[in-house]
Amino acid sequence: MGKAVIRTETQAIATLENRINQHFAQACHYMLQCQGRIVVLGMGKSGHIGNKIAATLASTGTPAFFVHPGEASHGDLGMITPKDVVIALSNSGETEEILTILPLIKRLNVPLISLTGNLQSTLAEASTVNLDVSVKKEACPLGLAPTASTTAALVMGDALAVALLEARGFSADDFAFSHPAGRLGRRLLLHIDDIMHKKERVPAVLPDAKLTTALLEMSRKGLGMTAIINHETQVMGIFTDGDLRRALDKHIDVHNTLITDVMTPHAKTVKPHELAVDALSLMQQYKINSLLVTDDSHKLVGALHMHDLLRAGVV
Repeated sequence: MGKAVIRTETQAIATLENRINQHFAQACHYMLQCQGRIVVLGMGKSGHIGNKIAATLASTGTPAFFVHPGEASHGDLGMITPKDVVIALSNSGETEEILTILPLIKRLNVPLISLTGNLQSTLAEASTVNLDVSVKKEACPLGLAPTASTTAALVMGDALAVALLEARGFSADDFAFSHPAGRLGRRLLLHIDDIMHKKERVPAVLPDAKLTTALLEMSRKGLGMTAIINHETQVMGIFTDGDLRRALDKHIDVHNTLITDVMTPHAKTVKPHELAVDALSLMQQYKINSLLVTDDSHKLVGALHMHDLLRAGVV
């Protein structure tokens, strides 16, 4: 039965491709030219689908919100303005709560786009544009529970949203601004300067420092590395836990060895205005856990560790 449901709904979706026609293009045109917001209406299961369509539109560059038709006739109709476009979902096209407010929507003279399963229904015939989301049968064996029909409506809504996204030139950066708390938002909006260690939290020693001094600095700052800088604070190199293991393997004198003798010169650096995700890519490429942050004059301004990226949710 599970497989039968999937087959039925797959077939329902497949029939929609031939319905991406001039009516679909016209609906997109009205929505693209909308100076207000897209107001989505639907009752019952169609209401749940409508809510999702409104959310998808809003998150992909088309301001939209959902209004319950029952509430609309008790005051919420005031949320619709003459600059808006209305999308109404009803499989039968005869949903009473929608038909009740239909004259008021027409009075506002706003474009009405309907998604119905009956092209001869009252709602379909009253609409500026009607999109056919009819299905041959529901996946429910009783033919009662909205299943294939709601799936078809949802897919048509996604088709509208994505077509508009493309027409608007909506980018991944735009999407991130609508989702600052999500992983994508963090990856596209978070800069190194937002999460790096700064000022006294940055481990650094001068080139005349002994290895023991560098080890104390690493221990105090807890980043598993220290920068080696000149008197102008320009980066000369880096010394990490890995460098320490390699140095000890050579049986050096930790008390008398200069840090410049065991440091790694030409350290990998990043700029504070770069994206944190770019720093992650650099760490992964060179299999390192830390990066020094420098300005345009190669002066040390910060330090970044893989743990900072983990805490920020970039990884």
